Amino acid sequence: MNKMPSINQINGQALSADQSNYLTGFFAGMAARGLRFDNVEPAPMVEKQVSLDDLIFEERVKKELHPLDAYQQLLDNAVGNKAPEKDDLFRFKWNGLFFLTPNKEAFMARLRIPGGQLRSFQLRELAHVAQQLTTGYVQITTRANLQIRLIQPKDAPDVLHRIQSVGLHTRGAGADNIRNLTANPTAGIDPAELIDVMPLCHELAQIIINDRAFYDMPRKFNIAYDGGGLIGTVEDTNDIGVKAVRVGDEIYFRIALGGATGHKAFARDLGVQVKPSEINKVIVALVRVFIANGNRGDRKKARLKHLLDSWTLEKYLAEAEKQLGTTLERSPLDPTAMQYPAAAIAHSHIGVYAQKQKGLNYVGVAIPVGQMTSKQMIRIAEIAELYGSGEIRLTVWQNFIIPNVSDAYVETVKKALKKLGFDTQQSKLRGGLIACTGNAYCKFAQTNTKGHAAALADYLEKKLTLDQPINIHVTGCPNSCAQHYMGDIGLLGTKTKVAGESVEGYHVFVGGGFGSQQAVGRQVFTGVVFEDLKLTLEKMLRGYLRHRTPGENFQAFSARHDLNTLQAIFSNEE
Repeated sequence: MNKMPSINQINGQALSADQSNYLTGFFAGMAARGLRFDNVEPAPMVEKQVSLDDLIFEERVKKELHPLDAYQQLLDNAVGNKAPEKDDLFRFKWNGLFFLTPNKEAFMARLRIPGGQLRSFQLRELAHVAQQLTTGYVQITTRANLQIRLIQPKDAPDVLHRIQSVGLHTRGAGADNIRNLTANPTAGIDPAELIDVMPLCHELAQIIINDRAFYDMPRKFNIAYDGGGLIGTVEDTNDIGVKAVRVGDEIYFRIALGGATGHKAFARDLGVQVKPSEINKVIVALVRVFIANGNRGDRKKARLKHLLDSWTLEKYLAEAEKQLGTTLERSPLDPTAMQYPAAAIAHSHIGVYAQKQKGLNYVGVAIPVGQMTSKQMIRIAEIAELYGSGEIRLTVWQNFIIPNVSDAYVETVKKALKKLGFDTQQSKLRGGLIACTGNAYCKFAQTNTKGHAAALADYLEKKLTLDQPINIHVTGCPNSCAQHYMGDIGLLGTKTKVAGESVEGYHVFVGGGFGSQQAVGRQVFTGVVFEDLKLTLEKMLRGYLRHRTPGENFQAFSARHDLNTLQAIFSNEE
């Protein structure tokens, strides 16, 4: 047996002879019994308890009852057609239900449609739901999604059941969740694309649906895939945007973080390139870093963009690599490697375009301010079945395309859609016109955005002709659901005083863009009353047509002038 060494000091402090003899004997006795200190289990870690009183309202509500467990309360409310209490008003958003009080005493349901990809039978059932249980119309959103409005509490469970019965979901469509995943609506059929991203989009959608951790974000979270092609996804406006690039003979994804155009922020390149086979693992790791570190104490500073205001991209990447257990391939951004084929064909979400499959075409359909009736939806489903492959794909431009239309049926499809009130002809103005819900149903909106957008389009098309496409984005509040900062012309709803009376008006921004034309719009006019806005926009567009260089688009024209010069030109005072 080895003799136990004597213990003469602890942490550099000398021991007396008695102390040394005592400890030496104590450890010798322990060793004789076959015990060592590494046999002793450490004291269990006790999770720090946080008082619910110390949490902000939203975090307290989530801790008291996970919103996905609130379905029984939804059923109980339905029995008496009862409006939700304050806590459940927030929780029910986890089932995609938004109570519209004080505007309306009813729900709006928002769906989850990964990549905006719908089958005709799904669209038909949604039309029947809208017709039988709601207002009879549906709205397309700027996340290639659908919203159904004015659902009574008594009908809410039935609406959810019928949506799920056709393979769709509403789960996680609102509040602190990963919102609808977007992808190129022409994925898999686009001759210009680098990679078909639709399978990746659906794979991630299933990962999210099956992992409860993704239903407790610090705030809402947006993810977009862009595999190249004619119709983009404005991925640089998302919290995570991935874009395909060609590197030699290989296709990789670049990742950008922190987009939030309502906060004037575009996503920034992370400095890595990732193989398609690994991209979803990386996205999941990036999301988990945000779940662990996002701000849960201030809702106004809880987006990923705000975390990146205090963290460097390098720190965020390092945390993600800890999650992954591996390092990612570093690659400085080379702008020349980024492809933006959509820039060559503006408003390519409207019109007829040949697919990569010989003899087939996709037909892009213009929807006035993104709104369809149930009757129109049923007919659209029928057209897709008769002349396409029974598929409809929604876009972030609040419209849809019908893919896989053979050459022989193109004219038939165009005529059928025209009869429904939908155009397939390029409109330089309407093709880029989008509007948020507005104050008819949204308590935050200051203005009737959809009604005003339609009226503006009617007026401007009668007054002038454009030969360059223009994007006009109309949003009702600073949350910027219609992303006014990235429009050629952005209109932000406000209230303004006229003879002491509060009326609806707009702040006017110019020069926004995305992708290769990425820019945040600058405010050029303040508080223009809507009745004056028609003439204001007419003067702006006439000033642009008068002073542009040959072939110059509106954004480039705006960018080369300071605000004072623009105000003079747009007011015809130059």
